[in-house]
Amino acid sequence: MKTFINASIFLVKKLTKKLESIVFPPCCAICGKLNSKKCCKDCEKRINSQLNLNIENKAGYYFEKHMYLFKYKNEIRNLILDYKFRDKSYLYELFAKIITKNEKICGILEKYDIIIPVPIHKKRKKQRGYNQSELVARQISKNIANLQLENKAFIKIKNNKPQSTLSKKQRKQNVKNVYKLENKGKIENKNIVLFDDIYTTGNTANEIAKILKQNGANKILVLTIAKD
Repeated sequence: MKTFINASIFLVKKLTKKLESIVFPPCCAICGKLNSKKCCKDCEKRINSQLNLNIENKAGYYFEKHMYLFKYKNEIRNLILDYKFRDKSYLYELFAKIITKNEKICGILEKYDIIIPVPIHKKRKKQRGYNQSELVARQISKNIANLQLENKAFIKIKNNKPQSTLSKKQRKQNVKNVYKLENKGKIENKNIVLFDDIYTTGNTANEIAKILKQNGANKILVLTIAKD
């Protein structure tokens, strides 16, 4: 009887999935054309053509370098907003693919030991359903040799105001005493990639990098999808 019930449930799930694919056929998340992948080849090619890889040396910061892929404008801006706020979490695959398919980027990332996604507060994660930086960082770690994901070393202990709503002066104060290192042993003597979606003033990255350096981290590279 139990075997029959399990077989029936499996069949119902299979038929439901088949029906969904007929009623709601898969399409490109960007242009909306019917496509078996979340991003069609034409859109992927167009987005890749906008790649503007920059590596900045950051004197006076707690991290040595900042590397970003795009300027935060036009289509890239809309894509990131879709990813963060419009329930298109699957776009992490596109962002991670752009990063890990680029030989120059991979060559740089292979020199680091761990990748840490900038954490979000548990309340915000519950509202959104995911940490946008963690999804991309996890996929990057799967495709870069020896670059391990470390998503439990840091937590965000204060649900502060979104940086995008504040002035430059307010942003610096807004990230004070917001993050907490949970496991010093995970980051000690490590070369670290700190990953976030957008870089604006650098205050968030610098605050986390400060804590990392004070607890024995070695080199720190901040990697973001875009810079505003």
